[in-house]
Amino acid sequence: MITIIGLIDFPLINKGDDLGRIIVETARKQDIIIEENDVIVVSQKIVSKAEGLTVNLKEVNPSELAKHIAAQTNRDPRHVEIILRESNTIVKMKNNHLIVETKHGFICANAGVDKSNVEGEEVISVLPLDSDKSASRIRHRILRITKKNPAVIITDTWGRPWRLGQVDFAIGVSGMNPFRNYRGERDMFGYMLRVTNIAVADELASAAELVKGKSKGVPVAIIRGFDFIKGRGKAKKMIRPQKDDLFR
Repeated sequence: MITIIGLIDFPLINKGDDLGRIIVETARKQDIIIEENDVIVVSQKIVSKAEGLTVNLKEVNPSELAKHIAAQTNRDPRHVEIILRESNTIVKMKNNHLIVETKHGFICANAGVDKSNVEGEEVISVLPLDSDKSASRIRHRILRITKKNPAVIITDTWGRPWRLGQVDFAIGVSGMNPFRNYRGERDMFGYMLRVTNIAVADELASAAELVKGKSKGVPVAIIRGFDFIKGRGKAKKMIRPQKDDLFR
C-alpha cells in the first residue's frame, strides 16, 4: 500500500535555512519517523528560497527585448527580463504565453520564474541552479541526521502541451532511478514490451501534489510504500533530447 503524508505546519523558509534538518524536525512533530525507502517530495519554491534564488523586481532594469516581448504578451517587462536571463531560447510565444527552454534544458512556461508563495509584493523566485544537486544535498543531510537513506524529488508545476490543467513534474532527483523500464519484459499476454519506460519520478511528483497543493502551506510530502529502484538517477536524464523531439 502506498501512503502519501503531507508535512503540515511547515515553517516559512529563508535564505540559508537547512532544509534537510527542517524536514526531519517537521516530520517528527507529526510523530513521523523518516524510513529507509521513503520518497521525500519537496516543492521547488522552498528550495529556491533556501538557496537565495529570489529576485526583487524593483532592482531589475529590463532590456529593450524584454520590453518588446512584454508589450506583445501583456506582461511586466521586468518579469520578462528575468525569464530571458533564465532561458536558453524561446520555444513558443503566442498571446500571453511564453514557453522557453531553460538553462537547465527544461521546456516550460516562463522558465519557472514565479510569484506564487513568495513573500514581498514584487519578489519572484527562479529555479535552483542545479535541482539534482539540490536534491542530493537534502538527501545527504537527512541521511546524516536520521541514518536513513530515502530518495528525494524536487518538483515544479508545469502545463502540458496536449492537455488542459497543470501537474507537478520532477525537476530534481536523488537516490533513485527516475524511470521504471519495462522494455524487454512481457505483458500479461506474452507480448514483448519494446518502448514502455515509465517516468516514475514524475508520477510520484504529481501524486505528492494531492496532499501538498498550492495554497495549503504543505511544501513537502513523504511517499511511503512505493517500490522504487535505488540509484544515482537524475532529473536531467528525463529531458528529451532535441534531436528526438518531434515538435521542435
